[in-house]
Amino acid sequence: MNGAGPEVSFTRLGDAALAVGTPGARALLASLRDSPLPGVQEVVPALHLLTLLFDPLRLDPADLEAALRARLAALDLSAPAGVGAARTLAVPVRFGGRGGPDLAWCAAHAGLSEGAFVEALCAAPLEVAFLGFTPGFAFLTGLPPGLRMPRLDAPRERVPAGSVALGGPWAGVYPSATPGGWRIVGRTDLRLFDLSRPEPVPWRAGDRVRFEAVPAGQPESA
Repeated sequence: MNGAGPEVSFTRLGDAALAVGTPGARALLASLRDSPLPGVQEVVPALHLLTLLFDPLRLDPADLEAALRARLAALDLSAPAGVGAARTLAVPVRFGGRGGPDLAWCAAHAGLSEGAFVEALCAAPLEVAFLGFTPGFAFLTGLPPGLRMPRLDAPRERVPAGSVALGGPWAGVYPSATPGGWRIVGRTDLRLFDLSRPEPVPWRAGDRVRFEAVPAGQPESA
């Protein structure tokens, strides 16, 4: 099965950007990272969507669209989609308590004890689908159906930085204090947005993520 079909859409965004909507966005992103197209300066992933920023002095948008159609046609979407050199990030989390006020509710909603819920969440094969909402916030896909939680009826005015939360099919970690409507099950000390680092954000689309439960009283990191 290849990625070229009627479900693919192209939208020009001014003179130097092109959006590609396709179920094969993840596989196309991997292909573009492994073998970049000349003139393409940046590829920004979202859910089933890639936005390509390109140099209009080097690349005509019609030629870019044709090259992307050819690239999609050559993709095998039946194979698992890797995204370049996918990394694995372990996120240490203290579950429950003041940092995870919704853990008991979520466990009851799933029909599990709190311990079994945490174990199941830490075993879930999570993956970064895309980044958005606020700098460093990754939408993590891969939650099994039993761990998918309804959002709050009314969002909290302030969710502390480091809060690990569940909302619909997604898991996520709030990099900074913001309003939020997801169910908070724990908290991490991991800094997810830091402009002083060479890479301010530690993850990107395609990276694998796993939560690791930190025992009470044990520091998360040295």
